[in-house]
Parts: sequence; C-alpha cells; structure tokens
Amino acid sequence: MMVLRSLLFNLGFFGVTTVLCLVGWPFLFAAPMRVVWFARLWIRSVMWMLRVFCRIDVQVSGREHIPDGPGLVAAKHQSAFDTLIWMLLLPRPAIVLKKELLRVPIYGGLLKRAGMIAVDRGAGASAMRRLMHDAEAAMADGRQILIFPEGTRSAPGERGVYQPGIAALAARCAVPVVPAATNSGLFWGRRSFRKQPGTIRIAILPPLPVGMKRTEFMQKLADEIETATAKLLDKPVENSVGSCRLSL
Repeated sequence: MMVLRSLLFNLGFFGVTTVLCLVGWPFLFAAPMRVVWFARLWIRSVMWMLRVFCRIDVQVSGREHIPDGPGLVAAKHQSAFDTLIWMLLLPRPAIVLKKELLRVPIYGGLLKRAGMIAVDRGAGASAMRRLMHDAEAAMADGRQILIFPEGTRSAPGERGVYQPGIAALAARCAVPVVPAATNSGLFWGRRSFRKQPGTIRIAILPPLPVGMKRTEFMQKLADEIETATAKLLDKPVENSVGSCRLSL
C-alpha cells in the first residue's frame, strides 16, 4: 500500500509540476511576488497530495519567531520538502539555492523571476560577493532570506558541516538569525521513491542576537538547530507543546 501511495504521489507531483510550468510561462514577465503567489498554488497542491496519498501531515511550532519584515532564517535541510514548505511559511521569501536549478526550463526562469538567490557553489569568493549583493537587495525589498547553513541535505541524525557563509551573511545584513529544525527526512528521504506516513515537524526557534562573534555565532547556531532536530526525531507528536497544524 505504501508503494502504491508513493507512486500516486510521484505521478501527481510530476504531472502537476509539468502542467503548472507550461501554463505558468506568462509569469516569467510578472512581478516577483506574483510569481511567489503562483508558486504557492503549486506547493499547496503538493502538500494536499502528501496528505491525501501519503498520509503525511505537517506541524509547525514557533511561527511567532518569523519576522514580518526583513529577516534571515537558517534551517535544517533533510528533504526536498524543506525547499517547498518555507515558501508557505515566510511572508516574502527569498530562498538561497544552487545555481544549477536556474537551468531547468521554465521552472528555473520562474525561480529567477521570483527573486530567489542563486549561488554558484564552485565560484569561490565571487559567489560570496554575489550572495551578499543579492541578500542586501532582498532585505531592502522587505523579504525574508532562507538559507540552509549546511549547504546541502543531510540524513536524519546526521550533522553536516555548517558553512561560514551564514556568519558573513548575518554580519552583513545585521539582523537576528532565526534557526529552524525539522524531521522531514524521516518521511521524504533524499532521492527516495517511498514516502513514509507520519507527521513532518518544523520547530522555528527564537532568533539569535545581532553582533555575536563569528565563532560563537557558528557554534550557537549549529547547537540550537541540531539539539532541536534531535528532539523532533525522537519526540512523539502527541507530546509537542505550542505547535499547530499547518493551514494550507
């Protein structure tokens, strides 16, 4: 049954994605937040299919820590799910993603038009300069920047290397950094066909203060995210406090 449910989800996911990309090409000429609005239609359909086909729910705690204006969110990254859900959680999202995604026909163009921040991971110092420039522009536009500080997905229970770019970004933008944890990899694994039923949980944590020294900031950020993630991996949903189901 799980294989069948996963098959239905994957067929629906790729089918809906293809159709919306084809009909969504006019948004290549729309304002960035109009493109975000269109992307949210797609993501809500994906979340609906997750719930109906795969029996996966989403539970979020700490939404009060999300800034209304310019902000910086540093989130744990375990699944492709993570890149989708934050488009719904942030009021005006600008997600830091790998530049290769911009090469996908239509989809890549929509990402660029939506004001997502693409990083060429092989460009070294020039990539960092570009990241700083694009982040400042996003902040000036009142957007919330989402970055995955490990730079790539990690398996549940695995702690990746936290890249120093997040510290440089925090110092440059001079805003509190909001850490976030998840257990998404338990249910939507990396390159996994099967989707496991259950509840994906996201914990949005209190922001770290501005002005911390780089070493202290990096240690604190990693400890906060990893400790909260470990709790999500072990703690049953029924025992959670101060959380709510995600309203789509």
